[in-house]
Amino acid sequence: MFKLIPAICLALVVSTSAFAKGPKNQYVRIKTAYGICIVRLYNETPLHRDNFVKLAREGSLNGTLFHRVIHDFMIQGGDPDSKSAKPGQALGENSIGNDVPAEFKDSLFHKRGVIAAARDDKPAKSSSGSQFYLVQGKRFTDEELDRLEQTRLKGRKIPVSQRDYYKSVGGVPHLDLNYTVFGEIVIGIDMVERIAAVKTGANDRPEKDVPMTVELLTKKECEQLDKIYPPHFLGQL
Repeated sequence: MFKLIPAICLALVVSTSAFAKGPKNQYVRIKTAYGICIVRLYNETPLHRDNFVKLAREGSLNGTLFHRVIHDFMIQGGDPDSKSAKPGQALGENSIGNDVPAEFKDSLFHKRGVIAAARDDKPAKSSSGSQFYLVQGKRFTDEELDRLEQTRLKGRKIPVSQRDYYKSVGGVPHLDLNYTVFGEIVIGIDMVERIAAVKTGANDRPEKDVPMTVELLTKKECEQLDKIYPPHFLGQL
């Protein structure tokens, strides 16, 4: 009788672990007056993933603005100063918490729809603790990509699969391996398109404020999305 107890305990531990495993990925919802998007955070960039989860859980980004908007490029937000910014005030110099060490990965590139971390000019290229951007980007021709390789990329060759994506769907290739990409939109790229089209003034700040709310999806919601979208979703969004 006593010999069965360890086996029963082991079975319970295995069963409990399997049940507690949960979703493979964490997703966040970004809400604005221009729509909603859902972002999958990459497990390959755990420092950035965990930092963004913390910001979302604490509600730190709620009420911050998309303060820098450039059509065919990206929309940037997350500066805590933007919560109480006056019209026309320059933004983008502050962040929440400490910098996050860079997590560059050859496989994570600036395709249309990714989320990436803003940063200053520190040599280590560490990321802002809260400022981020969502890529709109544009489509490129082979000739344009060739020129980028020779100029802004300083001879670095863009992998064929990534070239194909930049040509067919779009992105911002000159930022690759310089700013940390840590997730991608799986639903709602239309929100980015609408914000990217707003009228802007000095410092690329929208003339009409674009505040956001950022929240974590529930475990059940994350599990459902894991079933729908494969790793590194390459759809048309």
